[in-house]
Amino acid sequence: MHRRQKPSTPERKGDLAAHEGSLPMSHNDKRSFFNFSQLVLSAGHLKSPPVLKHSKITYFEVEILDVQSKKQICLVDKVPPSSTLLDVKHRFQKACPQWYPSRVGLQLECNGPYLKDSINIQSLAVSSIITLYFTDLGQQVGWTTFFLTEYTGPLLIYLLFYIRLSTIYDQVESKNFRHPVVHLACFCHCLHYIRHLLETLFVHKFSGGHTPLKNMIKGCAFYWGFTSWIAYYINHPRYTPPSFGHKQVSFAALAFLMCEAGNHFINVALAHQNHSGLKACFPSPTYNPFTWLFFLVSCPNYTYEVGSWVSFTVMTQTLPVGIFAFLMVIQMSLWAQKKHKLYLKRFYPEVRRKAAMIPIIF
Repeated sequence: MHRRQKPSTPERKGDLAAHEGSLPMSHNDKRSFFNFSQLVLSAGHLKSPPVLKHSKITYFEVEILDVQSKKQICLVDKVPPSSTLLDVKHRFQKACPQWYPSRVGLQLECNGPYLKDSINIQSLAVSSIITLYFTDLGQQVGWTTFFLTEYTGPLLIYLLFYIRLSTIYDQVESKNFRHPVVHLACFCHCLHYIRHLLETLFVHKFSGGHTPLKNMIKGCAFYWGFTSWIAYYINHPRYTPPSFGHKQVSFAALAFLMCEAGNHFINVALAHQNHSGLKACFPSPTYNPFTWLFFLVSCPNYTYEVGSWVSFTVMTQTLPVGIFAFLMVIQMSLWAQKKHKLYLKRFYPEVRRKAAMIPIIF
């Protein structure tokens, strides 16, 4: 029996060897597959995903139409959502070089307000196409240029009349004695406009805005024309001093200087309030007595400005100054009412009991 089983023994052993050999191979395959999968997972994505991120960005098309003819002037395409309206105006200028950004007025509706340059283009979008209406605002000038030109003219014009040029007054009469109020009036007038010029350069902060050139021409015509009329009468050789003499001049000059000082301190307080970086709130009076007018009115700078010209009228006692002061009261009251309404919207609890410019009256 053992001999019969011998031939079968190698076969059995071969079967066992084959069976045992198959087990290690299957185990190695599993390990190699596991290692390969771990390698793939640790390597990350086979393709970089920037294309997917780029495809998520939405661009806008800005269609600019003429406000009158409704015809398309320009189409600004591929505008990123982070762009501002000023960026659109710069790209619009590349297509139409004759219209620089400050000259371009853009509106969402034909009769709507002009949009600010700082507004984000995405906030205007209802769809991927934004339609804006274009208006040519005309030639523009900066606010700093506007005020420097407007205030430099009266300063120089008054001095020309003060030195009594022979081309303006009679040469013989020009040598007549001058009353002290003439010299005082020149000092006060120059002080007023020098203060305006210095505040324009060092106190007021303009946000880069512009105004039409025609507004500067109208402002210069108003101030320069009245200055010529005022200076001609006060510096005329036949000018007569005020009725009540020295007392009237002294009282009015003191009031003028106080109003000038108050106007300056109010402008400094407003400039500090607007550019301090703190939370917006209505300016509050400080230890400076000139700022205490904030307790009564919301626009004390206009109150002091009117006070200066009323005092100058009393000091010189001339009709041209009186007419100019009257017009300034009207203009300042209109500006004060407009500002007061804005203050009521922004600072209602603090402003509701204040007058705009003059307590009780305005």
